[in-house]
Amino acid sequence: MSILEVADVASGKPGQQIFSGVNFAVNESDVIALQGRSGGGKTTLLKCLSNLIVHDGRVLYRGKTAGEHGIPYFRTKVSYVPQRPPILPGSPRDFVSALYALGARKSPNSTTTGIQSIIEMGATLGLEECLWDREWASLSGGESQRAALAVAIGLNTAEILLLDEPTSALDPKSTAAVEQLLLNEVRSGESSLKAILWITHSEEQASRVATRLFQMGGGACKEVEMPPV
Repeated sequence: MSILEVADVASGKPGQQIFSGVNFAVNESDVIALQGRSGGGKTTLLKCLSNLIVHDGRVLYRGKTAGEHGIPYFRTKVSYVPQRPPILPGSPRDFVSALYALGARKSPNSTTTGIQSIIEMGATLGLEECLWDREWASLSGGESQRAALAVAIGLNTAEILLLDEPTSALDPKSTAAVEQLLLNEVRSGESSLKAILWITHSEEQASRVATRLFQMGGGACKEVEMPPV
């Protein structure tokens, strides 16, 4: 069985649809690069898949809808990471503590152990430990992106990550670190992460990370052949 099944998903008002008839399945070990022009609906599609916005059609995680699983639980398993994380009150450490306090975020880790695991994940991405106690508003765009990724991976609950240009604010060295970490997690038998949908405008990045390639445009989303390496 596929991890995620997308059936006739559409978004937009009647006569003004952003896209319609989107159908595909996500399998274990898939890293799907999603490309297309700006404004073509890529971000909207990821938000539909994570049940963050109303849409037509069905999205099944492990054979059940978000409503059948319970929406909070569903979102811990199919997790959307925005391109620009919102500026939140308090520090990243405060945010992680609040996440561990939520019932849907069931984890074998205690809050203290879990936070430390996330901080260590951040260190892999070049984030110093002191950053986790700074105000979100004081972080640069690249720091915020990496902190959000460290949280999404370090919680170790998501089976599918929906990434909206996760390296758009990063330099080449940081981009390489993010790519390597994400690929290692997908391939690891110890990680909960099983698959990724990854929006990128970089053909070079898609060729480095993706196992499958989707193109969005003209109100449709279609799988295309991967270019030769």
